[in-house]
Amino acid sequence: MTTLFISDLHLEESRPDITNAFLGFVEEKALGVEQLYILGDFFEAWIGDDERTPLQEQIAAALRAVSDSGTRLYLMHGNRDFLIGEDYCNRIGATLLDDPTVVDLYGTPTLLMHGDSLCTADVEYQKFRANMRNPQWQQMILQRPLAERQQMARQLREISMAKNQGKEEFIMDVTADEVVKEMEAHGVQRLIHGHTHRPNIHDVELADGQGKRWVLGDWGKLGWQIVADSEKGLRLESFEI
Repeated sequence: MTTLFISDLHLEESRPDITNAFLGFVEEKALGVEQLYILGDFFEAWIGDDERTPLQEQIAAALRAVSDSGTRLYLMHGNRDFLIGEDYCNRIGATLLDDPTVVDLYGTPTLLMHGDSLCTADVEYQKFRANMRNPQWQQMILQRPLAERQQMARQLREISMAKNQGKEEFIMDVTADEVVKEMEAHGVQRLIHGHTHRPNIHDVELADGQGKRWVLGDWGKLGWQIVADSEKGLRLESFEI
């Protein structure tokens, strides 16, 4: 039995190479596996389930093929696509996960997160995140005309890029104390997340022993996945795009 984890593809029309890489990933790796988890920032932007661009429809068809193959499909919000809703998940046959969520991964409790909530040194971003995840704010935004939401997404993206250019590297990475806090709060010794675009495996010192933090990479020149096998455990893998 095999479970796959991916995140941070940032799918958008201007990067057909990543779209094609994901479609290849579906055909070669995802169809028929036991489970596929997508841990946020799957799309570069998502302004509501009512938007149906050619790219979104193409990806929806690919994801539907995954779920129709018998694979259990799970989605988690990222900081770019937090407006993905139940309508879209129903269309593709996916379950929308809370962030964070603990799953039983072949006998090992495993904490799944997107990862942005762990970056507590970025105080400005955490305030922004709290506002964006407010259900009342989201409902207000989703009631606005589609064209207005599209313009808002472009503006937010430009603001985010400008602010990130001036931030020190450590601010945009996870805070070690927050990692320990979350893992101990959920009673786990394994955490899988994305967001930081820094693929790696880290040891974590916990009160009840040694833990590990598995970090997925973003898709660019390489694609990244974590493969969980019922017999061989976990491995972090990259592949050319």
